[in-house]
Amino acid sequence: MKKVWIAFTSVVTLSFIVLIWVGTEVYQTQPPIPETVIIKETGETFLTKADIQIGQNVWESIGGMEVGSIWGHGSYVAPDWSADWIHKEAVFMLNAWAEKDFNSTYENLGVENKAALKARLIQHIKTNTYNAKTGSITISKDRYAAILENYKHYTDIFSNGYEKYAIPKGALVDTTKLAQLNAFLFWTSWAASTNRPEKDYTYTSNWPHEPLIDNTITPDSQIWSGFSIVLLLLFIGGLTYYYIRNHEKGEAVKHPDKDPLDTLVLSRSQKAVLKYFIVISLLIALQVVLGALTVHYTVEGQAFFGFDLSSFLPYSITRTWHTQLAVFWIAATWLATGLFLAPMISGKEMKYQIFGTNFLFVALIVIVLGSMMGEWLGVHQFLDLTTNFFFGHQGYEYMDLGRFWQIFLGIGLVLWVLMVGRHVVFAIKKNDDSKHLLIILLISVIAIGMFFFSGLMYGENSSLPVINYWRWWLVHLWVEGFFEVFATVVIAFIFLRMKILSAKTAGKASIASATIFLAGGIIGTLHHLYYSGTPVQAIALGATFSALEVVPLTLMGFEIRENWNLLKSNEWIQKYKWPIFFFIAVAFWNMVGAGVFGFLINPPIALYYIQGLNTTAVHAHTSLFGVYGLLGMGFIIICLRFYSDRVWSSVKLKRAFWFLNIGLIAMVFLSMLPIGIIQAYTSITKGYSFARDAELLYSPTVQTLKWMRMIGDVIFSVGIFYFCWFTIQETIYCIKKKN
Repeated sequence: MKKVWIAFTSVVTLSFIVLIWVGTEVYQTQPPIPETVIIKETGETFLTKADIQIGQNVWESIGGMEVGSIWGHGSYVAPDWSADWIHKEAVFMLNAWAEKDFNSTYENLGVENKAALKARLIQHIKTNTYNAKTGSITISKDRYAAILENYKHYTDIFSNGYEKYAIPKGALVDTTKLAQLNAFLFWTSWAASTNRPEKDYTYTSNWPHEPLIDNTITPDSQIWSGFSIVLLLLFIGGLTYYYIRNHEKGEAVKHPDKDPLDTLVLSRSQKAVLKYFIVISLLIALQVVLGALTVHYTVEGQAFFGFDLSSFLPYSITRTWHTQLAVFWIAATWLATGLFLAPMISGKEMKYQIFGTNFLFVALIVIVLGSMMGEWLGVHQFLDLTTNFFFGHQGYEYMDLGRFWQIFLGIGLVLWVLMVGRHVVFAIKKNDDSKHLLIILLISVIAIGMFFFSGLMYGENSSLPVINYWRWWLVHLWVEGFFEVFATVVIAFIFLRMKILSAKTAGKASIASATIFLAGGIIGTLHHLYYSGTPVQAIALGATFSALEVVPLTLMGFEIRENWNLLKSNEWIQKYKWPIFFFIAVAFWNMVGAGVFGFLINPPIALYYIQGLNTTAVHAHTSLFGVYGLLGMGFIIICLRFYSDRVWSSVKLKRAFWFLNIGLIAMVFLSMLPIGIIQAYTSITKGYSFARDAELLYSPTVQTLKWMRMIGDVIFSVGIFYFCWFTIQETIYCIKKKN
């Protein structure tokens, strides 16, 4: 075991050294926010740093990443504002020059004249005029005219609304805020179209693809993409060889003839956890309803089958709540599982455990409802910008809730760590064969509490590259990293208590799995940051290590087989059939959703063209629900199985399981993936802005594919109905049952 622990410690330590080093580079090389933007010919100051920074706060207050995207991060209905701005600015300048010099439009010019004007445009746009001494950016009067035209265009969109972007009328009407919002959008486009000092690529490594200004993929993105694929194949081969050679060397375990947990006596605090499952079921149902509304906005824009819903619940709110509730209910499921298993781990119920469980339950409800109300008030502009930051809508996907609610949730997590951690420490002190498994469990519990606070590492006026860096620490490392380790260890512990896995094998396998996963997962965080105003190191390291994330997922077929064989080993194990089925589904979606669809967008050469398209939605749905959602559901079912003393009818769970999985497959392959492929082709051949344009997204073919999603959504919703029905019914029975 010593070698396994050395490997784990070395991987985690070295990986965080690298990730933090890249973070320091992000701070030092991020695109500058100028003190002033000056018109070259007149010397007039057009914008100030305050305009841009306050404009970012305004953008956050209207929903931020839930209303279109910036640098590819955000929602999919409205355009990517930085890409859209660049394209409109370029077209305006080219047409203005064509009219002035040739009395024609740009498109009607000959090849040579087009080339001449394009060269002039590239000179205007890509030359970096930032003066580090004065902190100023200089723009030509021609570019100034294009910027004013964009101001007019975006002011109209956000004040008068635009149905195809699902932006309601009156989304933002304050003229000062509109001007500041435009200032921020200009800065994001400037950083994405202006070369870094002494480099031939922009601050966003030439993202987005825009042929008019020669924003094309860089050699770095191409080289590191190829290297990542080679590395992927190499490590898949090595891991497969290692697995085949060693997976049978674990301690042989003779499965007991009857369920070892039949005589399990559950504590009062475990019964107190049961009410979590009812609330979680209601959150799941609400999230699905909001998902249906959000998807429907992509078809009608403002209405729900003709009813004007957007005036009360605009797209930015339904999508915010849909994504946020997913994180809430999945995290709540895993945290409730930790509270439920804690007395089983220690063999005793510790002081104040019931009080803490009930306190966290109340805190969960307050945080969910409070943050949702704050976001609604923020988007409807009832809060000033600073109040919005703390109590309203922060504007960043998956962490939209205001800073106050973040801190409140962080305090709750610290309490959870103490409540679960003390039981684990007590069990470790017994110094039995399960010691190593419990140590890795304790590490994951502490990490879950600690890494949530990475979301507090930026402030109200932090820059976009810095915010994205820390945001992905939270979304990737917290959810995809240490929750994954926690889940692996919890399943191993459950199988250990069922005496179908030895303590030594469980401990060694869990530590080894965590090492392999984190070897790619920690530094692999950078694959979210290729084109977010970050240095080229993010591309090199992100591409290399995110490829390693896929390696262990390729062996999920073995896990599926072993779980399936487990079901056939003893008759009493059939009692746990449906939890095991959910774990099998998790392994399948880990391989397909996280592995195949994850790697589809992971290499820089792929992400350059398809970031923020429906291909991203494919990965998000098949990973977030297919892996983490189904795993959370499996945890609920197995906790109920431990407590319930009656024979379960398979009807509801069987229907839930198959409808959920078939529905997810249908929504992906009938709608999201085909739309994503159409968008990807458009992005590669014409430019990124065209792939996000309403002309494409409301074309007859894409509209038909959007409606096709209803098939999968309906099937999936039926599965949700049966799961929630079963969970609530069984939980109520368990609550009423006498101890």
